[in-house]
Amino acid sequence: MHQPCQRFTQRFQGGMPYIDQPNRAKFALCCARPALTVRAAIAPSTTTPKCGILLPMIVIISGTNRPGSNTRKVAARVEAAYNTHGVKPALLDLADLPPEIFSPTSYAAKPAAFSRFTAAVLAADGLVVVTPEYNGSLPGILKYFIDMLPFPESFERRPVCFVGLAAGMWGALRPVEQLQAIFGYRNALIFPERVFMPGIGKLLDESGRFTSPEMQQRLEKQAGGFISFVEALRAAKILPAASVSA
Repeated sequence: MHQPCQRFTQRFQGGMPYIDQPNRAKFALCCARPALTVRAAIAPSTTTPKCGILLPMIVIISGTNRPGSNTRKVAARVEAAYNTHGVKPALLDLADLPPEIFSPTSYAAKPAAFSRFTAAVLAADGLVVVTPEYNGSLPGILKYFIDMLPFPESFERRPVCFVGLAAGMWGALRPVEQLQAIFGYRNALIFPERVFMPGIGKLLDESGRFTSPEMQQRLEKQAGGFISFVEALRAAKILPAASVSA
């Protein structure tokens, strides 16, 4: 940890360091490092224009390839929530997956067009998975996407948090819990504060914005907590090597 960072209080929750919320911005300034080349290619505005400070590299995964999905609309609202904290995340939309990835030969050799998805995940300090509920589970395309990523480095010691949405009353509780089991198996660092959106058809207007500000506020609260979680882990050098070294 950089010397100036020792001024700020660290608490421990469940064995993991956590930076007190009021000190988050100061902590980010002290722990700034140069951006990785791959980060600049994926999200060039991750560094602030005034002083080149590296903010956490957050990658949002829109977990379905369904055209015009509510999931993609919610992912845009998640992106806006991180913007309020000064972080501009990268967005991976599974609707943009290259057709070649669905060839059975992809299990042995990934197509070149899939490399940008792999690069984004490997460069991420933290992942935000936005998932709908399909037949009581996560979409098959999301599980397939997970299976196509490199093992074990894609999720090993990588922070991840979840947003679920569904037409039903539980707001994708089941697929989020299933994803927690998958990511737990892969030794990811799971952020405990989840956001569930039941009755999603009534929560979004025609423009894709929430009909009530309360839901956006919940996303902003989750985003703030996840940024603190990621920054603390990054400062403690608990994240994968690509996320903690320049």
